Amino acid sequence: MNNKLLDCFTNPIKNQILTDINKNKKSTAKQLAQNNKNIPQATLYRYLKKMVDDDILKVVEENRIRNVTQKVYALTFDLDEFNSVNNELVLANSGEEYLKLFQQFSLGLLNEFQTYSQRDDINILEDGSGFRVAPFYANTEELKEMSAKIKKIMKEYSELEARDDRQLRSIALIFTPPTSE
Repeated sequence: MNNKLLDCFTNPIKNQILTDINKNKKSTAKQLAQNNKNIPQATLYRYLKKMVDDDILKVVEENRIRNVTQKVYALTFDLDEFNSVNNELVLANSGEEYLKLFQQFSLGLLNEFQTYSQRDDINILEDGSGFRVAPFYANTEELKEMSAKIKKIMKEYSELEARDDRQLRSIALIFTPPTSE
């Protein structure tokens, strides 16, 4: 699996860019900036350039507006196709590939926490950052039921529009493999 693509799914800003472009089929940097007011413009343009260079995004149009060329971006792949490949990986039941996928996921989270921790202006309590482990007992059906409930709650919040009082955040859920007692 493409590590550059996996990086996009574990980086909250890149993931938001992918989500927005996928939802609209194509987007300009201006449209992305309007939908994601908390992403600094320089960061947005840097990520767009990197994602084009990594062949994650492509420029499908260039429109001349006054003295500026406005680029229109689209995905170079079908997101549903990617999800299908991801499902195939799980169905293949390859422990080695599953571990690689989890390591990439974990490195993305680690990088996000490292970047945050190195800022001078952090306030862990006020910023609402945190993590915890909550052990529980469940059979496969109960786990699926719980997962569906969490997915429903997450969908509601993932559809909220960017505003000045909202900051881009990520939530990562991990259901660990069952432990032998």
